[in-house]
Amino acid sequence: MKKLILPAMLAFVTTMTAAQSIGKYLETRLGVVSYTHRRSFQKDVAATLDTIKALGFTNIEISNLFGKTAAEFRKLLDERGIRCTSFGVGYPDLVNKTDEVGNNAKTLGASFVRVAWIPHEGSFTIETAKQAVADFNAAGKTLKEKYGLSFCYHNHGYEFQPYEKGTYFDFIAANTNPAYVNFEIDILWAFFPGADPAALIRKHGNRMKLMHVKDLRKGVKGDFSGKTDGNNDVAVGTGQIDIPAVMKAAKKAGVIYYYIEDESDHVGVQVPQSLAYLKKL
Repeated sequence: MKKLILPAMLAFVTTMTAAQSIGKYLETRLGVVSYTHRRSFQKDVAATLDTIKALGFTNIEISNLFGKTAAEFRKLLDERGIRCTSFGVGYPDLVNKTDEVGNNAKTLGASFVRVAWIPHEGSFTIETAKQAVADFNAAGKTLKEKYGLSFCYHNHGYEFQPYEKGTYFDFIAANTNPAYVNFEIDILWAFFPGADPAALIRKHGNRMKLMHVKDLRKGVKGDFSGKTDGNNDVAVGTGQIDIPAVMKAAKKAGVIYYYIEDESDHVGVQVPQSLAYLKKL
């Protein structure tokens, strides 16, 4: 009897230790996306940063300067002991204002620059994907060689349409230079079009540098549009995505920063719930 109980107990302890280690691993890597608090930021940047700090966040991905200069925003961050690790910009600015983007990112203290949408009319096409590859390689090279910044593309769902033997995302990954272009995986926008976020992370390994952590309301059906109602974002761990599997894959792949993103009208309730869930993993 003892021979049967002991292995079971050891397996239980090992499982618990592995689960707890993910929460510990996230301590220095977990942050929040400014877009989560966009409505509040539009009213009062300083007060919103106070709220974010009160929640326990000291890491933020800035995706809008909300009328401030990069230097003004950096001052507000420094006064609160918050660091900007990633700077999100639009595709046109990445391509047409690369130097301005690089300077702003450096001023904010970021080490990453991110783009989250490739402009396209109607369905996403291979021609658009090819142009994005060229633009990402060029801008990524400038940001790396001139400013010491790493560029990441953030998926948004439409890239997972089938193309040849894979998807458009596979095409983008295969044709961008890993020295200049990597990825921020948004796990909702991988799951929504039918991809498995954990499998995607395992496939692309250390090219997955950043993550948007979020969850999709149960019962919601996805598609390739890259769009859904913001209130389909639910507290992490309460939706459809297998968060423990995703986090296990991400830890193994060496994802550097994880940002909670919540596009719903209920961030005041859901963000603390998401944070508490992730800490307990």
